[in-house]
Amino acid sequence: MYKIFYTNSYIKLASRFLKKHPELEKQYSKTLQVLEVNPYHPSLRMHKLTGKLGGIHSVSINIQYRITIQFIIKEKTIIPIMLGKHEDVY
Repeated sequence: MYKIFYTNSYIKLASRFLKKHPELEKQYSKTLQVLEVNPYHPSLRMHKLTGKLGGIHSVSINIQYRITIQFIIKEKTIIPIMLGKHEDVY
């Protein structure tokens, strides 16, 4: 199992996001559950970003929304960084 570490800034961001998009709460929660158990699960479509976001990974909530994460394999830690529409988080 991996551990998700939530920063205060991410918690605020997620709270605002879910208030704005309550219909995504179930998908968002499911994404985080799968991420903790198996970050390589195909449904997450996890991939490493390049360019100015190099070193960061992205996972899909659905076709339109993403979560960018810092993925530390050695310590089995995942730190969510950004949450939003595809074009907003990249």
